[in-house]
Amino acid sequence: MIIVTGGAGFIGSALVHRLNAMGHKDILIVDHLGTDDKWRNLNGLAYEGFMDLEAFRRDVLHGSALAGKSIRWIAHLGACSATTERDAGYLMENNTRYTMDVAHFARRHGARLVYASSAATYGDGEQGYDDEGPIEHLRPLNGYAFSKQAFDLWAARSGMLEHIAGIKYFNVFGPNEAHKGDMRSMVCKGFEQIVATGTMRLFRSDRPEYADGEQQRDFLYVRDAVEMTIFLLEHPDANGLFNAGAGEARSWNDLARALFAALGRPPSITYIDMPEALRGKYQYYTKAEITRLRRAGYRNPVTSLEDAVADYVRNYLVPDRRLGEVV
Repeated sequence: MIIVTGGAGFIGSALVHRLNAMGHKDILIVDHLGTDDKWRNLNGLAYEGFMDLEAFRRDVLHGSALAGKSIRWIAHLGACSATTERDAGYLMENNTRYTMDVAHFARRHGARLVYASSAATYGDGEQGYDDEGPIEHLRPLNGYAFSKQAFDLWAARSGMLEHIAGIKYFNVFGPNEAHKGDMRSMVCKGFEQIVATGTMRLFRSDRPEYADGEQQRDFLYVRDAVEMTIFLLEHPDANGLFNAGAGEARSWNDLARALFAALGRPPSITYIDMPEALRGKYQYYTKAEITRLRRAGYRNPVTSLEDAVADYVRNYLVPDRRLGEVV
């Protein structure tokens, strides 16, 4: 059996979709569906069972619901992913303690565990974006990143990180993210802005070394994020923390131009002031160092920003389809 927590979510459902294509159907999906359209991500996917988050924690992690079951892989992608969440206690329970419980469960059952850390743990990037550097020196900028860093530190200090892999996703975008609200990518939100108004809004820069819209991110298509995750699941000797990114920094202007090109429209960008709440907490530059992943044996090329945006827009956003709904 394969367990995918957060399996109805963005990266989780894309992972299940890819596992299905590989012939895997003995999958337990764990998630909390809520009242949004996250359920649509499950359309067309093949899996053995679905469990609500709380039932999974109660009956599986702290119970015997899967006693006697052989568990091959656990992809722990379930968490509160809202970087704007202010309840630090909630984040520590759902992102830190929950992951500790999953890690102990995986060790007891001899299952390979790959869990979602986050590139947000790098904070303002002053310490760089090297997944081989000392994580004790990182200073997250928000509660979400702090809760992810807390587990990474616990795993490292307890020795657990020698047996599992944590994956630090950078700016992932692609199909199956529609339910994420304000946490959707700028490709998704920009598409809606362009369709509604003909223009796309980007933040002005308040740092002289960056022109408006020239703030840079490492953008990664969800298909590549999934392939990197599967690689780590398949290679139990690749342990510790790994960046998952394109290994290239591109500007928001680049992303906007790729989006307009995918829609066959000339670029029209409007720059707006950065909200006060984001000032001092906004990353102006991110670029994943992916040498460690490459050294572990990952050889797949990364999809270019332009090709990824074109595929996402034309095959998913325009027809309003999820991965499992594409025939």
